[in-house]
Amino acid sequence: MALHDAETKPVDNAKVRELSVEEVAEELARLEEARFRLTFRSATEAVENSSQFRIVRRNIARLKTILREKRTKA
Repeated sequence: MALHDAETKPVDNAKVRELSVEEVAEELARLEEARFRLTFRSATEAVENSSQFRIVRRNIARLKTILREKRTKA
């Protein structure tokens, strides 16, 4: 996938806008699953990088915004 480090770093909006609607939706599903795994892991053990929660949550919001923009244009 084009956004392989989206779980650890903020995504670049320009890179996301280059993707198709299907690719953005797939990446969004992958990030939502990563957020679930991160939350589950934090409940059972200590998370080494707590800023990951914020990064993943904000990347999900970015992807949802761009996905909504792409769907209204089409």
